[in-house]
Amino acid sequence: MSSSDWVSSSVPYVVPRAKGERDAWQDEAAAKGGVGSQRIVQAGEVPAPEEVATLLAIGDGADVVVRQRIIYLDDQPTELTDTYYPVDIARGTRLEGAAKIRGGAVTLLAELGYTAHRVREEVSARMPTEAERRVLDLADDDPVLCMTRVTLDADGRPFQVDVSVFPASGQRLRYELEPRS
Repeated sequence: MSSSDWVSSSVPYVVPRAKGERDAWQDEAAAKGGVGSQRIVQAGEVPAPEEVATLLAIGDGADVVVRQRIIYLDDQPTELTDTYYPVDIARGTRLEGAAKIRGGAVTLLAELGYTAHRVREEVSARMPTEAERRVLDLADDDPVLCMTRVTLDADGRPFQVDVSVFPASGQRLRYELEPRS
């Protein structure tokens, strides 16, 4: 299976999983006949990058907990995602570790009392960095899509920021919107 003609929706990635369910990526890949996996390459406290500090509404240089992952489809790297959490939410939790979290981080966050009330996503395109090109096995002229997702709780507090990079070729993002009455 290749990532060409891949259609993805963000909704499953912000909704907690039921007990015993796999994470959203494993389910999405399996539904299309593939095997989805991930490897956490770094986890722990770091100073927040400027954009992340702004999106989380924390001070410049304030510490955050990050989980940096390589996402695989059929053992091929297909996405790089760095997920950031405020330290007052993530410190001392499994979010700080490199071990896989059953049901995914969204399920753990729900157990901690943080569920998505509103989600903002921004998608842009650019040429990859040399490190991104190497990990994602891209040709010199292959662009990438960059998606930044901010998840906010019922009080409007941002509690998670995802910064993802993936090959632009063959991707199609699907957004379903429901107007409020």
